Amino acid sequence: MNNKNSENGGTNRRKFLKLGLMSSVTALAGTSLVSNLTSEETTNTSGEKVRLLTPDGKMVEVDASNINKYPEALVTPAESRKGIPDRKFVMVIDLSKCKNARKCVESCQRGHQLDYNEEFMKIKLIQDNQNTSPYWMPKPCFHCEEPPCVTVCPTGATFKRDDGIVLIDNERCIGCKFCITSCPYSARTFNWEPKAKFENKDVPYSPETQVPAAEGTVMKCDFCPDLLRQGKLPYCAQACPMGVIYFGDKNEDIVTNGEETVRFSELINNRGGYRYLEHLGTKPNVYYLPPVNRQFPLERGFDVDEDIIDRYKDVPYVQELKKQGKI
Repeated sequence: MNNKNSENGGTNRRKFLKLGLMSSVTALAGTSLVSNLTSEETTNTSGEKVRLLTPDGKMVEVDASNINKYPEALVTPAESRKGIPDRKFVMVIDLSKCKNARKCVESCQRGHQLDYNEEFMKIKLIQDNQNTSPYWMPKPCFHCEEPPCVTVCPTGATFKRDDGIVLIDNERCIGCKFCITSCPYSARTFNWEPKAKFENKDVPYSPETQVPAAEGTVMKCDFCPDLLRQGKLPYCAQACPMGVIYFGDKNEDIVTNGEETVRFSELINNRGGYRYLEHLGTKPNVYYLPPVNRQFPLERGFDVDEDIIDRYKDVPYVQELKKQGKI
């Protein structure tokens, strides 16, 4: 990778994560955010001032800590359908770095108030046959450019935004499961029974957070647009200790894993990037870098609970390890 990209990484990353996305906040927030920020007394101050443009074209200066204090003003169901202007979000997953640490899964679960067995990000162990080398494969929703889930939804509950993110509005979802059956990536989950997460009324519901969830509706990976509006990476990318997950803006041709910031086009071209099940024509916004020159032995990924290991029981490599008594 070009050293120049890495040297400029800190500056580029700050621009993407703070200035670039934050500059779009007020265009989407509406009057309620600016009203809250400028009229209510607040006790938390960071000392860092951020300039925001009000809907009527006025520039106001507010304390940065107060922006995140009112997330509900940013993510109402109506506003969530607009997307963030001039952005086209993309994720790149480097399979050579993944060792099944599962921090991405756990962080996503905490962020979306999911139970232990509910996973928006799934870690697969892929082995085509007994003669090929297995590898770990994180699998989120692919936020397709041509999403079949949107096409089949009879109520408009599933929708695609201009910034490429595909979301679900559980206030419109009738639980028909058409989207689940149409998704070739098995990226969706169904809320079958009442759980504590349905009772969280601390904040208004928004498709951008999927909180509070609702019984009898569908949920999935959402690229964490509520964090993007705050200039932060999705939960999975923030939490990965190996830097597996890059996230960024295709329009600006920049992606970052939080430590390294690079050109999206160069990363894909130089590393042989590809899209999963490309032949289906869904045009995913998630790309993979092949698992060559892997940085960690595969066996490190088996330091997990037994029930997780049991998910991989049909993989030839796992069957052989069990015969040898190694797992």
